[in-house]
Amino acid sequence: MTNETPNLNSDIPQTARIWNYWLGGKDNFAVDRQVGDDILKVIPNMALFARATRQFLQRAVHHLAADLGVRQFLDIGTGLPTADNTHQVAQRAAPSARVVYVDNDPLVLVHARALLDSSPEGATAYLEADLRDPEKILAGAAETLDFEEPIALLLMGILGHITDDDEARSLVRRLTDALPSGSHLVLYDATNVVDPASAEAIEIWNRSAEPPYILRSPQQLEGFFEGLELLPPGVVSCPLWRPAPTDIGEAVEIDEFGGVARKP
Repeated sequence: MTNETPNLNSDIPQTARIWNYWLGGKDNFAVDRQVGDDILKVIPNMALFARATRQFLQRAVHHLAADLGVRQFLDIGTGLPTADNTHQVAQRAAPSARVVYVDNDPLVLVHARALLDSSPEGATAYLEADLRDPEKILAGAAETLDFEEPIALLLMGILGHITDDDEARSLVRRLTDALPSGSHLVLYDATNVVDPASAEAIEIWNRSAEPPYILRSPQQLEGFFEGLELLPPGVVSCPLWRPAPTDIGEAVEIDEFGGVARKP
């Protein structure tokens, strides 16, 4: 981590800050809230989407750590810290868990200390890096994670920002190729198969915010898991992936689909 104060641009809406607004956080600017409100006019339950995807992350991490014995996590596109971050969920189940967070948003760097509050038995680290530079990410992560042991790679809502399909598949492949057998890939991204308004919301986003984002079909998202063994129930709407009764009441489909797969 650097000790320098990053250059924050408060004039252009940014992904992490808009999601922070929907989640009820305070780490956002007026421009972020404006775009967030414009999208809420089209999809009034967008805050529910934000909570549901966060809960998907938490259920997936808990399952990996508590049930499958995974002790290492590489979380790319971390976003701003909130309740129950990846290391908190993992270390509750396995105090020795090690987590590396990666993001390229300067505001996330400002709050990275909240992501480094590890249990004494485990470890956390933060890398300022971009998904488009997987080799830099892998080299930095290797300072904390043991690439001879299984690692869970988390790509939560980030692949939609890689608008070229071939590039997105290449980035996923370059990252998963570096992981040992027994590792897992966890991802979710937005679709437009549940609510037609999702396409309009993305148009608002791309007119106003950075970086741009595209919607992909559930089948396209499933393609990112090629060569891996999808865990049940496969690629489904996030609230339907192993739902917990305490999450958000009755699980309903939303246009955020995700899955978890194991590398043979």
